[in-house]
Amino acid sequence: MESIMDITNYGNHEVKITDRSTISLTGINKISSFDDEEFLMESNMGIILLKGEGLEIVKLDTHDGNVKIKGKLNSFAYIENMKKNKEESFISKLFK
Repeated sequence: MESIMDITNYGNHEVKITDRSTISLTGINKISSFDDEEFLMESNMGIILLKGEGLEIVKLDTHDGNVKIKGKLNSFAYIENMKKNKEESFISKLFK
């Protein structure tokens, strides 16, 4: 279990999913890649992979790290030890 000190060092991170159609996140440092089926984001608590259909950004506040995404949400996961070739596969998708 993490102590309060550890959580303070990471900053605030919150995830709220409403009706499987909207997700609001805080503590997002960077959106590494995205398209209408997948978002790859770096948060205060780790790398997040969000998958779905018809995904689009509704709100993006880069100053506070708040993101709101709508669409059909199929999966949400924190990814451990993610390799760099994930970004390469996204780039290769663009040029197909």
